[in-house]
Amino acid sequence: MIVFDLKCDNAHVFEAWFGSSAGYEEQKERGLVECPTCGSTNVSKAIMAPNVGAKSNQKSVSSSDIAPLTEAGPAVPVAAPAPTPTVSKPMPEMIPAELQEAAEKFIDGMRKHVQDNCDYVGNEFAEEARKIHYGESEERGIYGEATADETAELLEEGVEILPLPGARRTDA
Repeated sequence: MIVFDLKCDNAHVFEAWFGSSAGYEEQKERGLVECPTCGSTNVSKAIMAPNVGAKSNQKSVSSSDIAPLTEAGPAVPVAAPAPTPTVSKPMPEMIPAELQEAAEKFIDGMRKHVQDNCDYVGNEFAEEARKIHYGESEERGIYGEATADETAELLEEGVEILPLPGARRTDA
């Protein structure tokens, strides 16, 4: 397994696990890699620091041993302005089974609640959400499918929506 820091075209940074680098590329080409925040499939690898363990026979280095970067910093060739660096927390090797089960149970319960209490509008979600927002249709809970572009447009218009986690299953 390999973990990548990914970034969508809306500047959301997130981590994703893949079986291999080729697995990431294949899933990206098929449009299966999407931002969990906005649903965008326009995703690329973000800059990340490798997680390299120290050898047991090497001296550890403290932060006081490292000279601070000057404002100018090292020369880095770029074709466009450099992105703002992000700091990601180290990911644990494994999520405890109890925590993973509890998270899956919560997400399943949330999806069931929405399905039991809201109207399914399918691919007409964006259109119906707008009608409700602008008072053209009765106010009620709905759920369905929307593209990343439709989702972004709804959010820009101030329509309150929330993507449901776990809607799509992939091997990532």
